[in-house]
Amino acid sequence: MSSQLIDKFRQLDAYAKTLEDFRIKTTTGAAITVSGGLIMILLFLSELYTYMSPNISEELFVDTSRGHKLRINLDVIVPKISCNYLVLDAMDSSGEQHLQMEQNVHKRRLDLDGNPIEEPKKEEIAVSSTIKQNISDVAIITCGSCYGAALNESQCCNTCEEVKEAYRFRRWALPDLATIEQCKNDESIEKTNNALKEGCQIYGYMEVNRVGGSFHIAPGKSFTINHVHVHDVQPYSSSVFNTTHYIKHLSFGNGIDGANTAPLDGTQGVAKEGAVMFQYYLKIVPTMYVKLDKSILHSNQFSVTRHQKSVSNINAETGMPGAFFSYEISPIMVKYTEKERSIGHLATNICAIIGGVFTVAGILDAFLYHSLNAFQNKMVLGKSG
Repeated sequence: MSSQLIDKFRQLDAYAKTLEDFRIKTTTGAAITVSGGLIMILLFLSELYTYMSPNISEELFVDTSRGHKLRINLDVIVPKISCNYLVLDAMDSSGEQHLQMEQNVHKRRLDLDGNPIEEPKKEEIAVSSTIKQNISDVAIITCGSCYGAALNESQCCNTCEEVKEAYRFRRWALPDLATIEQCKNDESIEKTNNALKEGCQIYGYMEVNRVGGSFHIAPGKSFTINHVHVHDVQPYSSSVFNTTHYIKHLSFGNGIDGANTAPLDGTQGVAKEGAVMFQYYLKIVPTMYVKLDKSILHSNQFSVTRHQKSVSNINAETGMPGAFFSYEISPIMVKYTEKERSIGHLATNICAIIGGVFTVAGILDAFLYHSLNAFQNKMVLGKSG
């Protein structure tokens, strides 16, 4: 009874064996076996690597987060304008300068070949510059002349900066600094002479409120007249400044692998004529990255649209030369979440690899075996005939 059950159970064997005497081993079969084994190993290693790396899921939802600052990381080189004549200004969407802004921006002087001249210096943004006065000069000039730019008889200009401010307020062209008594012992003449003989690298970061805004790198001292932001480039004209620049890095927040957090890296803007205004319109998408250990990384991706135009008086275009970056923040947030892959999925894929390679190799071996046999039979018949 038990032997009959065993015989019936044996009929379920889907892998019937042939006698060893009826098996034929060929060279092509050996080659296919070795090749199939190597392919299995390579596919197994690839599948194992995929299993070890986390699975990243993507979600979109309305950004309701509050309190996060927007960190702007930048590294820009302007090879044809000195650091003394370049300024970095940051403003919000209303045109007002950012308040309560943390920044750590440095300027490094470069020669025209791009080599550093001295150690970088920290740049103050949106802070009134202090005026250095020479005590001996003040003693000699009790009420210095404003050279015709005074608003009244009692106004005095005891420093070179005060003379410039008076002319700036009048919107008059500044005369030769060498003819102004207050500027003879001032550093302004040397700075003016080197304005077009050096380059500048501006790098660092700014942390501003999460609202739309803009920042720009442009020549001249910036100030506001009647709520209009302007730059004073005297004694030069805007057309002499070559605003060619190279963006080494620009990002908002931390970098994330696989995300589009710095699409402008390596971008170069070339000014083929004087007084060129480069405009970059950025659309920022807040991004959250959740790692396997549940730690959260906040960053931002952005897309960019570039435009440039000549703002010389001949073309009657409005604007001023420089690199201008305007950004808007999208209300939609992207969330990336790392998840562990299923070990059952790994086992399924490994079985599929082994079975698939084994089946395809068997079909290929049978095809080659029968094809070679048929060819050899024809050759034998041809010789016998």
